[in-house]
Amino acid sequence: MSGADTRVLVVDDEEIVRESLGGWLEKDGYPVSSAPDGPSAVERLKTERWNIILLDLKMPGMDGLQVLEEARRLQPDAAVIMMTAYATVDTAVKAMKLGATDYLVKPFDPEELTLLMQDVAAQQRLARDNVALRTELEQQHRFRDMVSKSPAMQRVFDLARLAAPSNSTILILGESGTGKEVMARAIHAESGRAAGPFVAVSCAALTETLLESELFGHEKGAFTGAVARRKGQFEAAHGGTLFLDEVGDVTPKLQLDLLRVLEDRRFHRVGGSELIEVDVRVIAATNRDLRAAVDGGSFREDLFYRLDVIALTLPPLRERKEDIPLLVEHFLERLGEPLKRRLEVSHEAMAALLAHDWPGNVRELRNALERGAVVAHGDVLGPADLGLAAAPGEAPSGPSTLDEVEKRHIAAVLAHSAGNVSQAARLLAIDRVTLYNKMKRYGLSRRGEDAGPSGT
Repeated sequence: MSGADTRVLVVDDEEIVRESLGGWLEKDGYPVSSAPDGPSAVERLKTERWNIILLDLKMPGMDGLQVLEEARRLQPDAAVIMMTAYATVDTAVKAMKLGATDYLVKPFDPEELTLLMQDVAAQQRLARDNVALRTELEQQHRFRDMVSKSPAMQRVFDLARLAAPSNSTILILGESGTGKEVMARAIHAESGRAAGPFVAVSCAALTETLLESELFGHEKGAFTGAVARRKGQFEAAHGGTLFLDEVGDVTPKLQLDLLRVLEDRRFHRVGGSELIEVDVRVIAATNRDLRAAVDGGSFREDLFYRLDVIALTLPPLRERKEDIPLLVEHFLERLGEPLKRRLEVSHEAMAALLAHDWPGNVRELRNALERGAVVAHGDVLGPADLGLAAAPGEAPSGPSTLDEVEKRHIAAVLAHSAGNVSQAARLLAIDRVTLYNKMKRYGLSRRGEDAGPSGT
């Protein structure tokens, strides 16, 4: 195995140790350099990047544990292997708590060093591959704060990216909880109006009179309670984007008012005579079937066509369940940040999440995960933490054999990788042949589902 991509720093106060270690490691193909004491090692950590640090525990002046603390601060991604002739449980535990990857007891066999270096270097490469893979997945499956790998959503993302730089009116369709406002904010952020305001108005939350005043503002004395002039949300959104949520609930009178302002970008405040001009991009959204509403006579056809310049339809979560593992990872990462915890879901919980129909869509999923983050006793969320029953056919919680645990873990990784065996093998830190053998042994399909009776 070549170690040419793994830079090694040997830190030891004994010259013979530095020379012998350097010689062994160079024979194995590693680029090696050395430092004779703690302070010089720290200086090199400040100016050069290292993948693996071989660090002597007992050195005069600044000892190995002090250097280890500095290494974790300066280069947290570097692996540190402690070397000591005074191996005790206390020193090993303290070094591990401070972030050491492993330790060697002097004198050690060169073969032992070779095997440990191969293992640590492989872990380093896997970590780098995972970072690269995560970056690739985020770029491939992300549109601002929305994540998806379903073909239907990818088509929506592609159209949204094309539409964002324009000033065209956009109509976002989809069930409640599918992320219509998140999509609207993403389009605004990708547009030339990103520096301007984003103003959201729920058209279903207000009566006709209040909504009219909310949108267009009013003059003092325009109606009972109008004690002062008030600007509306169209004016507040000048230079930016106005998001009209649930536009399908607007009354016929306000439909006409909206039609006029969409055509002219001019309007009067309620009770006023001054003509107000605004530069506003309108994004509207609804969970209603506006075409059916037009056919039924409850929604103006001319307004529909004004809104329906570019239509984006967000599919419900039940039609894109391949997104659930990606969304779970996305939400748990965000939920864990303020809690200072790295949250994950158990295999049983993931199976329950995939089995659920999600009538509340992505909003319901996020709420379930937020509940789990609050009530779970540990960092691994189970079905009960999420308020869900275990999926049918799932093994009950409790003691399991090693084979059962391994099968469930491999199945979860395959499901997370959406059948990409190469990606799953990288995440499991095994080669593809080994993974295929284990899939055959446990009767697993490429997507982690049972493919038939397990082998022996």
